[in-house]
Amino acid sequence: MQLHWFLPTGGDSRHVGSATVLEGRTAAAVKRAPTVEYLGQVARAAEAAGFESVLTPVGAGCEDPLVLCAAVAQHTTTLKFLVAFRPGFVLPSLLAQQAATFQRLTGDRLLLNVVTGGDPVEQRAYGDFLGHDERYERTGEFLEVLDRMWSGDPFDHRGKHFQLEGAGLKLPPTTAPRIYFGGASPAAEKVAVARADTYLTWGEPPAMVRERVERVQKAAADAGKELRLGIRLHVIARRTPEEAWVEADRILAGMSPEAIRASQDRYARMDSVGQARMASLHGGSADGLEIAPNLWAGVGLVREGAATALVGSYEQVAERLVEYRDLGFDEAILSGWPHLEEAYNVGENVAPLL
Repeated sequence: MQLHWFLPTGGDSRHVGSATVLEGRTAAAVKRAPTVEYLGQVARAAEAAGFESVLTPVGAGCEDPLVLCAAVAQHTTTLKFLVAFRPGFVLPSLLAQQAATFQRLTGDRLLLNVVTGGDPVEQRAYGDFLGHDERYERTGEFLEVLDRMWSGDPFDHRGKHFQLEGAGLKLPPTTAPRIYFGGASPAAEKVAVARADTYLTWGEPPAMVRERVERVQKAAADAGKELRLGIRLHVIARRTPEEAWVEADRILAGMSPEAIRASQDRYARMDSVGQARMASLHGGSADGLEIAPNLWAGVGLVREGAATALVGSYEQVAERLVEYRDLGFDEAILSGWPHLEEAYNVGENVAPLL
């Protein structure tokens, strides 16, 4: 199982806060500013601990991921950067040029994470007024154009969302970035099978995610395509189970009622199927948060997106990751608070057990 880490571009601390927006974020959750100096430390820790790459989020409440990762990459040598972008906010021809430059500057260390969007309020603030299924339709066309850009051969494109004449990179990259893509709706799964290299899901319980994994795997096989699967999870791993759950309780205690309410209000306005599935795991309540063995839904009370954490001893966390691997997941994107110290902790104590 290939392991990745997370770069907290909205700030870091020993407490949980929102990842891409300001709602649900408290001062305690961002005590460490997302400077190049600090994120460089996190990236070097992830590199030293043996992680393949670091995922960066995208949104109004965090630094621009492509710009920031270009800077942080200069402080590492082998670590890759899984950079999130939103197809509705940039042209595929421009992103292709930016990605090619990134590849040349870093020695082919860019991976791309496609975020179609899920919060209509935030989407409109950026100037994007498309509905849910139309956004995925645009994402599919965006990735089609992006794929044609890599060759450098000139082409014209006449689509519903994009029109290009004489397109094609003058300086194409030696290696095109791999495409990571997530989404739980039928529209998202269709795009994943057609255009993604790795299909990502958030950390749902095995019994809940199994059907989707099997459906996507079958669709990819029917299309004659090799599609890798990745899962996004937080980790609270300690020497003993008791120590790990004490840490989970400490993190839960740091979530203010105001932050929880602000986050739940935001989830309610979103049209993301994946976010709805995450919110259903806790229902906005701090009761009954262990939703499967060693799988804790407390993170989602204040954090959008990936909302579950594996909690337990090093051995227990490794066992749960093996269960996901046996379901078909080839990759796992992990994180923990603070991301600097936990990169070493997970890399040194959990990863070797796999």
